[in-house]
Amino acid sequence: MSQALTDPRTAGSGWTLGMVGLGVMGRNFLLNLAERGFPVAGCDRDPAKVAQLRETGRPLGVAGTDGLRALVAGLRTPRTVMLLVPAGDPVDAALAELAPLLAPGDLVIDGGNSHFRDTDRRGAQLRAQGLEFMGLGVSGGEEGARRGPSLMPGGSPEAYRRVGPLLEAAAARAGGDPCVALLGPGSAEHFVKMVHNGIEYALMELIAESYDLMKRGLGLGNGAIGQAFRDWDAGVLGGFLVEITAGIFAQRDPRTGGDLVDAVLGVARQMGTGQWTSQSALELQVPAPTIDLAVAQRDLSALDALRAQASRALPRPVGRLDGDPATFLPHLERALHASMAVAFAQGFALLAAASERYGYHLDLATVARIWRGGCIIRAGLLEPIAAAYGRRPDLVHLLLDPDVARAVQDREDDLRAVVGAGARVCRSRGSCPPWPTWTACAAPGSRPT
Repeated sequence: MSQALTDPRTAGSGWTLGMVGLGVMGRNFLLNLAERGFPVAGCDRDPAKVAQLRETGRPLGVAGTDGLRALVAGLRTPRTVMLLVPAGDPVDAALAELAPLLAPGDLVIDGGNSHFRDTDRRGAQLRAQGLEFMGLGVSGGEEGARRGPSLMPGGSPEAYRRVGPLLEAAAARAGGDPCVALLGPGSAEHFVKMVHNGIEYALMELIAESYDLMKRGLGLGNGAIGQAFRDWDAGVLGGFLVEITAGIFAQRDPRTGGDLVDAVLGVARQMGTGQWTSQSALELQVPAPTIDLAVAQRDLSALDALRAQASRALPRPVGRLDGDPATFLPHLERALHASMAVAFAQGFALLAAASERYGYHLDLATVARIWRGGCIIRAGLLEPIAAAYGRRPDLVHLLLDPDVARAVQDREDDLRAVVGAGARVCRSRGSCPPWPTWTACAAPGSRPT
């Protein structure tokens, strides 16, 4: 914890922070803070959520209030109120109700996935009323909120000095450092969180395509696929998304007793932040094709009825990859590594462009550092990314860093071969004729014939 910051746990009576919105994220974040010694309270329009907070938070001294007025009355001054409500109109409605209850100098934090332009607008409105405003990206899901998320605050240094000890105490740790830092002025934090989610879309799409190549292309069973992901998680691909992908193959469906993965619907609608990332990339003229395609595939997956109709109207057998899976899988691992690195590079290129256009003054090494723990896209790949921007803060593009570029180049042939294999399967009306790539490659990384 920074010595320049005053620890609010010892700074007087009253609640240190009040939370508006007691869904799983808001409730668990309060429990996280309370466990670290901060007196906190929360409120929600739903009495059942307030009752749940009171029950689960009682051992930690967390209070649940019946409304905003009671919450504000119990806060120490200057007050700090955090919102964790759905993005859009609910945030504006909560601010309209909250702002008249506050006094000049009080701080409001928006911890939801708000659009960065909304954050700029709200900040201007609240500052005109004498209030401080801070956006806060929170990543890690329910478990992260409870045990340690990656936190992405933005706004003024003065506002951060007030809540820095609280955020640093609640955040995840990576290499002994808290996964939180003041990112920049204005809406820097919500832009960074938006791009985080866009990268997440891309990584999930790449993992799903790898699964499909193993499942339908190679005909592997769920146990073998799960083992492949476990092996990958133990290597350079190690990270949260690969880890939880491996875990799902061990889960059983309580209704059927079969593998849970086989009961999961192929529907994953996009929730806004991925679309916003693609839109911002187009506005800033930053190519982000991996992220764009991942968003499009989410939209396509939501057209479940249309896809079912098309499969009946345009039937075709599923082609299979010929060759030894034991030979194919190392190439697939290396191809996934290269494509994930490219997805990260696209995201960081977008951050660099936005930093210049919007005056965020982002330190991209810091962004990579706070993503190493707690957040959904935490992965071993972030270590060389942080090192690359640490060496060259003015690095024009991540793929121009010699170490990152070498890692991608060393796997380029694997990536081309895997994509080619998938394309041949898609064109076939049965099994593909024998293709010499996997037997001709003496080792992963060698050039196919």
